[in-house]
Amino acid sequence: MSEALAPLADDAVLFEAVIVPHRSLSRRGLALVIAAICAASFLTALIFWLLGAWPVAGFSGAEVTLAVVLMRAHAHVAHESEMVLLSARGLRVIRTDRRGARRERALDPSWLRVELLERAGRVPALLLTGGRVREEIAVRLGEAEKRDLAAALAEALHAWRHPRFDNPQLRED
Repeated sequence: MSEALAPLADDAVLFEAVIVPHRSLSRRGLALVIAAICAASFLTALIFWLLGAWPVAGFSGAEVTLAVVLMRAHAHVAHESEMVLLSARGLRVIRTDRRGARRERALDPSWLRVELLERAGRVPALLLTGGRVREEIAVRLGEAEKRDLAAALAEALHAWRHPRFDNPQLRED
């Protein structure tokens, strides 16, 4: 293997977190749910139409349209992802949007702090702060997952700043 293709020793990943939104339905499941909503709405509209309350059919159609649009929008968001990588070179936050476009931000972990910003009645924000840097990560995670990620990332940053060296000559036998 040529030296240009060999991975650098100082680029070993010390911490990696892949963050994806909750994906509750597959494509087939989404299609089945939409079909069930359409069928139930059609039956309801038909019953009301036969009873003489024909305006209900129009509202039922609008309701189905709104439900389908919202469910498809939710399904598109499920393609987003975020990756937090800590290596000897630094910390990188790589975001991929629902269209597949990637954005990467490199941060110097020397002075970074992991903070959970508590917000009344809402899930806390997970922030990486230090100097003039303020980067929110893991926006789509719930509270428990954010707390776990914050603890693990804080521990990894501490280990990055305070490496432990193993010298076999200094070991006690």
